Amino acid sequence: MAAARAESYKSELRRLQIELVKAHRHIIAHGRRLLVIFEGRDASGKDGAIKRIVEHLSPRDVRVVALGKPSDREQGQWYFERFVAQLPGASEFVLFNRSWYNRAGVERVMRFCTQAQSDAFLRAVVPFERMLVQAGVQLFKYYLDISRDEQRRRLQARTRNPLTQWKNSAVDEAALARWDEYSRARDKMLRRTHTRSSPWVIVQADDKKRARLNIIRDLVWRIEHPGKDPAIPHPDERIVFAFQAKRLPTLAR
Repeated sequence: MAAARAESYKSELRRLQIELVKAHRHIIAHGRRLLVIFEGRDASGKDGAIKRIVEHLSPRDVRVVALGKPSDREQGQWYFERFVAQLPGASEFVLFNRSWYNRAGVERVMRFCTQAQSDAFLRAVVPFERMLVQAGVQLFKYYLDISRDEQRRRLQARTRNPLTQWKNSAVDEAALARWDEYSRARDKMLRRTHTRSSPWVIVQADDKKRARLNIIRDLVWRIEHPGKDPAIPHPDERIVFAFQAKRLPTLAR
C-alpha cells in the first residue's frame, strides 16, 4: 500500500512538473516576470516545495532567493532595498524562501526589530506590493501552516539526521516555545497584507507530499499559458485555499 502511494505521488508530481515546464517556457518567451513568496512556520516544508517546483525548470531563468541575516550596511538601508535587488527581470521566475515578511514574523517574535519597525513595515508593504504588480510583476504569496505536534516531530527529525542538522538554528529552537506569539504575528500579518492585487494563499502542510502537489496545481492553474492540460486537477480546497479572515480559527493554534 505504501509503495503504491509513493508511486502515485511520483507519477502525479511528474505530470505537474511537465505542466510547470510548459508554463515556464511561456514566461520566458513573453518576457514575463513572476515572483512567488513562500512564508510559513519553521519546518513547514518551504524548502521541499520549492525544490520540486524548480527541479526541471531552466536554471538560467529561475532563481531561488533565501537571504541571510542583513549586514551592518543593510541594516541601515531602506528595509525593502536588499529585496528589490532580487526581484525578477524580464523572463525570470523568482522564488523567495522567506521574504520581506520576516519583519512581521520572525524578526518581530524574536525581537530582532522593534514593534514600531514592524508596524511601519505593515503600513508600507501593501503599497510596495501594489507598485510591483502595477509594474507588471505577477506576485503569488503562499503561507504554509502546520500543527504544533507536526512541527515538533519535524524539528526533532532534523536534529537526528546528519544531513539536515545544518537547518537547525536558534530561531528554530525557539519556534515551539514561542508558538503562540508566532500565531498572533501570523494572524496580524495575514489580516493586514491580504489584498485583491496580492492575496495570500494558505497551505495546510501537515502532509508534505499532498501540500507539494497542491501548491504546484495552484501554480499551474494561476499561470496563464497555452496548451494547458485540462485534465490537471485543481488544488484541493481543504489543503490550498485563499485566505479569509473568518477562517483564521481553523489555522494551527
